[in-house]
Amino acid sequence: MNNWKTAARQALISGTSASLLSALVLALRGKAENDAPAGPLNGPSQWLFGRQAAYQRSPSVRYTLTGFLIHQLTATGWALLHERLFGRDKALQTPAQRLGSAAATAVVANIVDYKLTPKRLQPGFEAQLSKKSLVAVYAAFAIGLAVYGMTERSRQKTPPTP
Repeated sequence: MNNWKTAARQALISGTSASLLSALVLALRGKAENDAPAGPLNGPSQWLFGRQAAYQRSPSVRYTLTGFLIHQLTATGWALLHERLFGRDKALQTPAQRLGSAAATAVVANIVDYKLTPKRLQPGFEAQLSKKSLVAVYAAFAIGLAVYGMTERSRQKTPPTP
């Protein structure tokens, strides 16, 4: 188990990776399902602007930028817990082990997001996306978390350049 300071440093990177990759999938699935790439990214802005924000489809600073910033914040929060629990010795973990722990984090995040959190504080993605697309979003989130561990592993194996 990492200490909080190390976990926080790692979470800034892995959380951003998970946030960006899952945001890309949100936009792609929003485009595919509703011809509205910004729609799913607007969802988290319901935290500030009410449930109707999750149903907005057009891109805007109010909904899309706010939604993305909330998404980034929550992704980093989940990454902090992930790195605290699983981040130690990640350079020694196989890609399958790293992906497995990242998938476990994504499953817990989904359960908390959609089963334990009040509707207003949920991500709001479900207002625009099918369950199949939500699975893809959380899978992308897991891959984003795992990628940082895999790059750490390759950096530690690569000898320094003279």
